[in-house]
Amino acid sequence: MSIYDFSAKSITGKEISLSEYKGKVLLIVNTASKCGFTPQYKDLEAIYKKLGNDKFEILGFPCNQFAKQEPGTSDDIKNFCEINYGVTFPLFEKVDVKGPTAHEVFRYLTTEKPGILGGEIKWNFTKFLIDKNGNVVDRFAPTTSPSKIEKDIIKLMEA
Repeated sequence: MSIYDFSAKSITGKEISLSEYKGKVLLIVNTASKCGFTPQYKDLEAIYKKLGNDKFEILGFPCNQFAKQEPGTSDDIKNFCEINYGVTFPLFEKVDVKGPTAHEVFRYLTTEKPGILGGEIKWNFTKFLIDKNGNVVDRFAPTTSPSKIEKDIIKLMEA
């Protein structure tokens, strides 16, 4: 089993098989527009523009489970990200990332990389790094700046 066995709805409502990203390094992030970590969108977009989408993709999954910091509709979220941070990487519909209603992508990710405090995601902007073969390689805390992950992404892209 790999990340490619799952699908999710894009921010515009289109069902996307994650197998469309085969052969690319992925950084999957649960995001929120009203969080103290929201400025990480800027770093994420900078990495995305620098490394391109030939061999690398960032997949953003908005989530409203942490202090209701992502209250908007898909249109609200998309507009916020584009206007405030110039986000061009793929965004998906708002999902739950923990508990019994967690999206299957995040159930898989947290099973593969449970984290220091156990499986559940503790807050917005938890990041999962996936290699070109769809394997979960690493998990990063919300406090980890995306720029600190860049060298790990490049290493996987060159592997």
